[in-house]
Amino acid sequence: MHREPVSSVDELMTLLADCADAWDMPDRSGDPVDILDHDRQCAELLRRDFPADEELQVAGLVHDIGHVLVPGDGAGHGMHGGNAVRGLLGDRVARLVELHVVAKRYLAATDSVHAAALSPSSRRTLVAQGGPMTPGESAAFERDPDFAAAIALRRADDAGKVVGLIVAPLGAWRPVVERVAGAR
Repeated sequence: MHREPVSSVDELMTLLADCADAWDMPDRSGDPVDILDHDRQCAELLRRDFPADEELQVAGLVHDIGHVLVPGDGAGHGMHGGNAVRGLLGDRVARLVELHVVAKRYLAATDSVHAAALSPSSRRTLVAQGGPMTPGESAAFERDPDFAAAIALRRADDAGKVVGLIVAPLGAWRPVVERVAGAR
């Protein structure tokens, strides 16, 4: 288990590789793909929809590493992941990683179609993560400068769970990660 902040691109790529055959739920009752496959699918969706926002794409690539850093803490995985990458990838990427959990709470409160489509695992963890937002929490989140990007990450997160989907291998993301780390 790796709890220290990630200090290099090499270390981050190794941590991401360790997400192969790691699962969001210890008993594998959660998402139907492992964390590495899920994170790569999420990043690909964000690259397709937001080609100019490499920070958002990298946030998608790393958004669930908290499950590997602190196994079993589904409610805190966004915070753990954000804390781990902040020094290497910057505040915006770290905030987006943290906010992907907050965005789920927002969408559960404001988008009934989205809420109904949550995976069984996401529905279970929603309760531990604070449940759907109150109207006041929703209004405050809508004013967050990272609101739109956090919602985009969350929607990609929910869509990136396709068994057998072919996406770019992890190594193909290294230049993007290096650019984001180097831009700090």
